Amino acid sequence: MTPMHFSFSSAFILGLMGLAFHRTHLLSALLCLEGMMLSLFIALALWALQFESMSFSTAPMLLLAFSACEASTGLALLVATARTHGTDRLQNLNLLQC
Repeated sequence: MTPMHFSFSSAFILGLMGLAFHRTHLLSALLCLEGMMLSLFIALALWALQFESMSFSTAPMLLLAFSACEASTGLALLVATARTHGTDRLQNLNLLQC
């Protein structure tokens, strides 16, 4: 395993562990998701550069577009939750009370 491959996979795993174990606020969960998407984007972009193929060059841009959509949806949910519940703590969110 190359050091570059190790650093990107460890960044993804750290984001996943942060998402799994540090779920107190919605904002921290969104930041962990963004860290995971950033590590995937950089790894996919370097993978496309390594193969030097034009067919792989659109995949990082597509992933970046989906990541931007995910971030905007997450921020909209964060604002809506903060307005209705007064906080972004995930313990206060209950889907049965909707």
